[in-house]
Amino acid sequence: MWWVIAVVAVVVVIATYLTWLAARVDRLHARASAAYATLDAHLVRRAAAAVALAEAAQLPTLMYAARIALDAAPDDREVAENDLTRHLRTVDGAPADVLDQLVQVSRRVALARQVHNDVVRDALAVRRRPLIRVFRLARKHPRPAYFDVDDPSLT
Repeated sequence: MWWVIAVVAVVVVIATYLTWLAARVDRLHARASAAYATLDAHLVRRAAAAVALAEAAQLPTLMYAARIALDAAPDDREVAENDLTRHLRTVDGAPADVLDQLVQVSRRVALARQVHNDVVRDALAVRRRPLIRVFRLARKHPRPAYFDVDDPSLT
């Protein structure tokens, strides 16, 4: 009789652990989605600030790069943001107030990108665990991806 109680206890412990792992996977993927949404919002703010800078400094190439970054599809977003960063680094003689605002927004983008990539690293590490793969606990979540761009912070 005692072995039945032991088997039931082991099954309960395993089920509890798997439930905890599934909840952890869900939380990490929710954090990754939230971090990407935050990064996306900061990228849009930076592109809008770049448009304001391009209008103030009369820079049509910067305006074009900012518009491309605003309208980029998710697959082309990294390329468009890299191009915008390169254009922003070449800006000279811009009004100080607009440039200061752009620098602040760029620093926020750099921080949001770092937070996003850290959360993605954690989510991918959890997805590689054997129990997660065997029981397919991450199957309902899309695989998160790093957002690799040049450092968007400006001086």
